[in-house]
Amino acid sequence: MSAEHEGIDLRLLGPVRAWRDGTELPLGSARRTAVFSVLALHAGHAVSREQLVAAVWGEDPPASATGNVYTYVSALRQVLEPARDRWAAGQMLTSGGGTYRLHVRPQDVDVFRFEALREESKRSRRAGDLHGELAALESALRLWHGEALAGVPGPYAEAQRLRLTELRLATAERQAAVLSGLGRHDQAVTVLRGLVERYPLQENLQDMLMAALHASGRRTEALGLQAQRSGATRVTAGGEDTTGAALQRTTDRAALIGRDAEVRFLRRAAAEAAAGRGRSIRIEGSPGMGKSALLTVALRGATPVGCRTGWAVGDELARRMPLGVLLECVESAMAGDTARTVVKQLFTIAADTLDGVIAGTVDRAVAVIRQAAEEAPLILVADDLQWADPGTLRVWAALHEFTAELPLLLVAAARPGFGELDGIPADEVLDLAPLTTEAATALARAVAPEPPDGETLRRLLGDAGGNPYYLRHLAAAEPGDDRAAIPADLVTAIGTQLASFTEETRQLLRAIAFLDAADAEDATEQPQQDTTRGEPARCTVGEVAAVTGRPADELLRALEPAVAAGLVARSGDRLTFRHPVVCRVLHEGTPASLRVMLHRSFAERIADAGGPPERVVAQLLAGPVPLDGPVSRWLSEHIEQLAGRAPRIAVTVLQRVRSQHVADPGERLVLTAWLARLLLRQGVNAVAEANWVAARTADLDLEGEMRWVAAVAHERRGEYDAAAEIARSVLSERRIPVRWLDRFRILITRLRPHLSGNPTVPHMSRAALLGDEVSVIR
Repeated sequence: MSAEHEGIDLRLLGPVRAWRDGTELPLGSARRTAVFSVLALHAGHAVSREQLVAAVWGEDPPASATGNVYTYVSALRQVLEPARDRWAAGQMLTSGGGTYRLHVRPQDVDVFRFEALREESKRSRRAGDLHGELAALESALRLWHGEALAGVPGPYAEAQRLRLTELRLATAERQAAVLSGLGRHDQAVTVLRGLVERYPLQENLQDMLMAALHASGRRTEALGLQAQRSGATRVTAGGEDTTGAALQRTTDRAALIGRDAEVRFLRRAAAEAAAGRGRSIRIEGSPGMGKSALLTVALRGATPVGCRTGWAVGDELARRMPLGVLLECVESAMAGDTARTVVKQLFTIAADTLDGVIAGTVDRAVAVIRQAAEEAPLILVADDLQWADPGTLRVWAALHEFTAELPLLLVAAARPGFGELDGIPADEVLDLAPLTTEAATALARAVAPEPPDGETLRRLLGDAGGNPYYLRHLAAAEPGDDRAAIPADLVTAIGTQLASFTEETRQLLRAIAFLDAADAEDATEQPQQDTTRGEPARCTVGEVAAVTGRPADELLRALEPAVAAGLVARSGDRLTFRHPVVCRVLHEGTPASLRVMLHRSFAERIADAGGPPERVVAQLLAGPVPLDGPVSRWLSEHIEQLAGRAPRIAVTVLQRVRSQHVADPGERLVLTAWLARLLLRQGVNAVAEANWVAARTADLDLEGEMRWVAAVAHERRGEYDAAAEIARSVLSERRIPVRWLDRFRILITRLRPHLSGNPTVPHMSRAALLGDEVSVIR
């Protein structure tokens, strides 16, 4: 293989550029640059021709794609080695076996230098060296010169662009945090102001900025930022496209994977409004489903020429101001004298409302909006409409009937389950469903710092439950971190969401989380099955009632807000979290000692209510619950039923009972015998357990069964001599019941072809060894 070449500098963190020995190389067309980028991001590794075609053209390449790759590679060879004879083999870009390899060192590619510096910063962080961490972070950020892979086409470049953008944001975020940690609050404020401008939808950046402003003594600015927070996601219609906006759109595109149909629908509605046909649309979805991102990608900067678009976000502050959200919408939609006139009229109406003049408020406001729409097409977009002030809601509802005759498009996004929205009509309601598995997989791969393996991907998709916000945060966890842990910012976000419910509802949600978490803790790693319906077990209303001591009808009323908000799904009598990560936050956020107590208590209450034994055991296995005397006694009474309904979970609890040595001798004997039977049925080695029981029991029938289990276990493992030795011993002693002796005679005959020498028992005739086969093991 050719040696890697020095004097090379490849830059992908911005427009793709390449230098050799200080001279910039002309990379050529966009697709040729795309091929080069794929090779550069696989520096020193072979890339197949098929991989290049898929990376540049996607799943439906033109017939000429393969030939084009050959042409591009030939041209790149000439660019990289201009002095090379046309017919001589290349040294920097080689081929063989249908693959291509770019021979450059990782340190010659800025992407790899960036990632190396990030790793260096993490090492410094672990060592407690904040100054070293900050130096590495700042060096990493200095490598950037714009949007990564700017202008490079193809799905591979798009995915890398999204991944690198997320890493850039995380790096800058950490830089600001370290600056604050070092007491350099003014510098942190400068960094965070730039980030807030580039990423106006990232609320955590605004929180960090307010904290830095407070720490630097600039409390007035911090309070001003807090008051303006609802406008942090707004930009004026027709604003110019800055680098920050481009980066934000890149992040938004990741959030909008799987929402193509909704984007097209909204853009078509905007086009129809420009043509004179308005309508009213509401987008509903639980927190994190991508409502705000959908509005941003579909409508911000993409509205037809001639349309005026106004934006507003409902929040606690806006709710206090009559017509506050409506005023914000209209003000951002218009410019110049027209805006001042319309806003003044609406402000006068709002002021009259504050003065107690309520009569005619809605009609006056509607008349102002109608006149504005008659002059030019008007699109009003209200995010989080459920938090809008009552006046805005009444006007919004009244405007609905005029959208059919005016170029007026009303688009609102809202969470479900708010009674305030019951009287707000809409022509269409888009319910943002969870992402499909295909879309969720694409999103996870787009934002993950490195491609997740199959097991990690399954866990990420399972935890997120199709929620794009949850999935992005889970997938974006650093490779060096505990990927199974929930990121702190996601824990905070979910905690904030749960805080909106009453204490009564939160307690019930915690109970459901503990019941659901018990399913997830099944140590067999197999989905626990409801044997009556053949589907994964989930807690029931009856179980929640049993563990909480609340009547079913009462707890269902208390859970209505969580069901309406899309947090909990109810199917018949079954309840479960739509997004398992919420269940994990509630369960794992409970102190360990309290978790053990609750699981033990839940197990007892389910047992007292006559619940299925597997549901009782699931609680015992969901944490280090001591399997003491009372538990062992209950298990001895219910083990046969448990073994028939859930044999795998039965094995797990029996193994734990045996290892804890807490059961009394009689119960331990019974439970270990059941463990041996189940292990044999599942094809697992049961010799130790069976021999242990056989050596201690006074029940000859049980002894015969256990010695039979041990012999068959040896046979299944190919240990024929050991199996035959047990059979000879049993048949010589003739102590156990006849039905077991008959089985051993059949066994010795079955083993004969596998044994060397004479396998018959001395002083016993062949006829004495043979007998009719009896019933199978019970």
